[in-house]
Amino acid sequence: MPQTVAILGAGLAGSEAALQLADRGIRVRLVEMRPQVPTPVHVTDACAELVCSNSLKSMKPESAAGMLKAELEALGSELMAAARRHSVAAGGALAVDRAAFSLDVTERLGAHPLIELVREEARDLASYAAKADALIVATGPLTSDALAEGLALLTGDHHLAFYDAAAPIVMADSLDQGLLFRQSRYEDGGDGAGDYLNAPFSREEYDAFIAELVAAERVILRDFEARDLFQACQPIEEIARKGHDAPRFGPLKPVGLTDPRTGHRPWAALQLRAEDTHGTCYNLVGFQTNLTFSEQKRVFRMIPGLQDAEFARLGVMHRNTFMDAPRLLDAGLRLSTPAADALGVPVHVAGQLAGTEGYCEAIRSGLHAALAVAAELAGEKLPALPTETAFGALLAYATDPATLDYQPLHVNFGIMPPLAVRVRNKRDRYAAYAARGAQALATYRAALAAKGLVPCCAPGEAGEATSVLQESATGGLDTGAKDGSGGSSERECPSHG
Repeated sequence: MPQTVAILGAGLAGSEAALQLADRGIRVRLVEMRPQVPTPVHVTDACAELVCSNSLKSMKPESAAGMLKAELEALGSELMAAARRHSVAAGGALAVDRAAFSLDVTERLGAHPLIELVREEARDLASYAAKADALIVATGPLTSDALAEGLALLTGDHHLAFYDAAAPIVMADSLDQGLLFRQSRYEDGGDGAGDYLNAPFSREEYDAFIAELVAAERVILRDFEARDLFQACQPIEEIARKGHDAPRFGPLKPVGLTDPRTGHRPWAALQLRAEDTHGTCYNLVGFQTNLTFSEQKRVFRMIPGLQDAEFARLGVMHRNTFMDAPRLLDAGLRLSTPAADALGVPVHVAGQLAGTEGYCEAIRSGLHAALAVAAELAGEKLPALPTETAFGALLAYATDPATLDYQPLHVNFGIMPPLAVRVRNKRDRYAAYAARGAQALATYRAALAAKGLVPCCAPGEAGEATSVLQESATGGLDTGAKDGSGGSSERECPSHG
């Protein structure tokens, strides 16, 4: 009989881990509490549902987010292939039609003969561990109260919570196209160019908007909730409270934009990103909020072009639960506490519950946890992930006991090892990080292949694979299969595309 892994949570991390393990001949029992137990922000019962934004961030190879995408594709990520299949125009970012993306992933999970998708609330870990050879907990930031209590028994008092915010979505046909203009930053406008709609503010319009935004009624938070607001996802009204011009240097920055009505840069500008392939609704980029629903409608309709906006979704605040990864998890995302060890099977944690932030980071952590479990079940030691890679740097930071006051973090160049030779030009420095990371990833992938954890290159083609990975860091990201089959059991090496 195949070995069995229980995975709790069918979000991005859990879905990726399930597909990766099943592709390796390991039976998976994937447990998802929706729709039996809803959450404050999910609107469907589909797996891998995106709830805050439909953007997976930058595709630029010389960015940290772009490096992470190259790593996912080189390692055969199933969800990255699905994101490619259902991408929507978003300038230099990878955004997806969220409904089509999650439906695709759900169908693939349901069709796999080695995956059993169970719809029930997981209230403890012991009952699942008793019927499995390993356990992956990927219940995400909205882990149910019952399971959070069960996790607390394994972690002591080290599990923490912060509050996150989701931005509103407006219907496209309710926007005033006469006031908005289409342009991506630093790209020429006109002739329908650009993937973003932009709402330009005059100085007077901006001043009036900020005054109302700061004075608007908010959903009341208890003191500890306000204190624990995640700094990387601050509500727009909290940013405005830090200073009248703070939004102009954040979500409302006008740099790289030219208002065609004036021929000049606007005083401030809100960008709107398409939510679906057909462009029927748009996300207010960077406008996470904790205003009451009635105040959101009143204040946000002061934005030029949104005076008659119809809201497909209003902004919400919700709890995010995560572990104190530096004290609890090792480099394989394994939970190492006496209570966890007493379960008798290895327990791994993936996704935002593991203390990472971001969609692609969640997918990558699910893939990493799957590789770690596959190695354990095969009696192998998982090769060390180089810190020169994007996720390797994040993993090293997140599992370093020296990291204090930990909050979830996304990949960025600030946590990567410095270059051997100092590069003063920022663009060249980032390109050097990416090139170095591609080389480290090629070496890592070869080590995985040597242990049978990923498909190996055909004899004599290892150099070609390295070349392709390096090319992805300097000239493009399309290293995955064009037909999206990069995550199947018949996957080929990156050199074969």
